This record gives sequence, structure tokens and C-alpha cells, in this order.
Amino acid sequence: MDTLRTDDLDTSALEEWLDPRQAVTNLYQEHAVALIRLAVVMLGDRGTAEDVVQEAFCGLYRRWPYLCDSGKALPYLRSCVLNGCRSVLRSRRYRLWRWGLDAVPASWSADSPETSVLVNEEHRQVLAALQRLPARQREALVLRFFAELPEPQIALVMGISQGTVKSTTSRALVALGRLIRESS
Repeated sequence: MDTLRTDDLDTSALEEWLDPRQAVTNLYQEHAVALIRLAVVMLGDRGTAEDVVQEAFCGLYRRWPYLCDSGKALPYLRSCVLNGCRSVLRSRRYRLWRWGLDAVPASWSADSPETSVLVNEEHRQVLAALQRLPARQREALVLRFFAELPEPQIALVMGISQGTVKSTTSRALVALGRLIRESS
């Protein structure tokens, strides 16, 4: 079990470790935008993405005393964001099934005014194709190419082996290419 050794830390790092509010605030300031972008790509909805990321940071704050290594906080946050996105997507699928719908209602699309201005047509095609991939493939591609994480970190965040990351990413790229060609 990792333990905090005061001789390995400078005074400011020790104070940050002992003050969870400051530690989580610093992580939020440094990584919140990237995590929100990750969630937007997964969900296609900025408002829900912000909620998922906020909940991840709240969870980290509540669990900070149990975190043995502050270096594991960011992978923990990424895992929380992905799990939150999975929960939202599961809930959406359930509501669609319950309502007897075959498609996602327009109110759940990523075509907010801000998104429309920022994302050109090619990006919209890629994002639409990405949304049609199975969840695991979508997560692997988003973490690899959008969050630019190396395979070991992707494996840690997704809770799978590095070999599975490689094969999933490879299959997802083939499927994504096929979906984009079909939509063109």
C-alpha cells in the first residue's frame, strides 16, 4: 500500500495533499475542460457532459482521504467520467425503449449553437459515426485520439488489458471508416 512520506514532498505539495479542497480545485482548473470535451464526445450533449464531470470531481473530493497516491487522481477522474457517460447512455437507451422510439430525440443531439459554430461538417460526420460505434470501441477511440492517452493509461481508465485496448482500437478504426464511407 502506498503511503505518504513527508520527506518525499515539498511543503506546498504536502499542504495540497492535506487540503483536499485545494487539491481538487487545482485538478479542476487544470483538467476540467479536457474532461468536459471527453464527455461531450461520448454523449453529444454539453450540459449533460458538464454534469457528469462535475459529479466526478465531487466524487473525488469525497474520496480524497482514501486516495493513497495523488498521481492516480486524474486516471480516477477519467474513469469516473467514462462511467458517468455510460450511465447516462444506459438511461437514454432505457428511456428510448420505454417510449418505444427507434431514434434519439432531437433535444439530445450535439447541435447546440456553440457546437454548430465550432464543429465543421467533416467533424460532425466523424462524431455522428463515432456515436454509432459500440460503447467500448467509442471509448477506446476517444481516449486514444481525443484525450491522447497512451495505451497503458487507456487500459487503466477502461479497466481492460493493453492487448484489449489495441484490438478494440483497431476494430473501432475499421468500423469508423466504414461508417464514414457509408454516410458520404
